[in-house]
Amino acid sequence: MNTHNKTALASIFIIVLAMVSASAQQAPSAPPATPYGPPITLAAAKIVMAAAEAEAVKNNWNMAIAILDSTGHMVMLHKLDNTQYGSILVAEDKARSAVDYRRPTKVFEDLVAQGGLGTRTLALRGASPLEGGIPIIVDGKVVGAIGVSGATAVQDGQVAKAGADAAK
Repeated sequence: MNTHNKTALASIFIIVLAMVSASAQQAPSAPPATPYGPPITLAAAKIVMAAAEAEAVKNNWNMAIAILDSTGHMVMLHKLDNTQYGSILVAEDKARSAVDYRRPTKVFEDLVAQGGLGTRTLALRGASPLEGGIPIIVDGKVVGAIGVSGATAVQDGQVAKAGADAAK
C-alpha cells in the first residue's frame, strides 16, 4: 500500500470516528409537554410519602424525603432516623428540580455523565444532576414532585419511584 492510499485511508477513518463521536453526544431533548396541574393535596402527598417511606424502611435505608406541590412549595418532609442532615436539602433540591423541569433528575445525571454537550446541564439553574427526584403525575399533569436523598443515587431513585408510582 503506497503512502497516498494510507493517508486517504487514515483520513476516512478520522472522519468516520468524528461522526460516530458526534452522534454519541446527544443534545438535551426539548422540555416535556406535560402540563402542570393543580397542586397535590395533603391527602395525596401522605399516600406518596407512605409508599416512599415503606420502600426505604424495607431496605433499611436512612433517607430524607421531600414532597413539593406543582408550584414548588413544600407539602411534606420526612427525615428517617439517623439520616444525615445534608440529605434534607438535597432531597428538596431534587424535588424542586423535578417539578421545575418536569422530568426526573436522572435525565440530568445521565446528560452530565455523557460529558461533551451534556455538561452544559451543569449551567441550568436548579437542575440537580443526581438521581432521586421524580415529578408526580396524575391524570397526565404534574401535580408535584418527590425528592429523596440519603443513600446511593440508584437507591434514592428507587424510593422516589415507589412514592411517585403510588400517586397513580
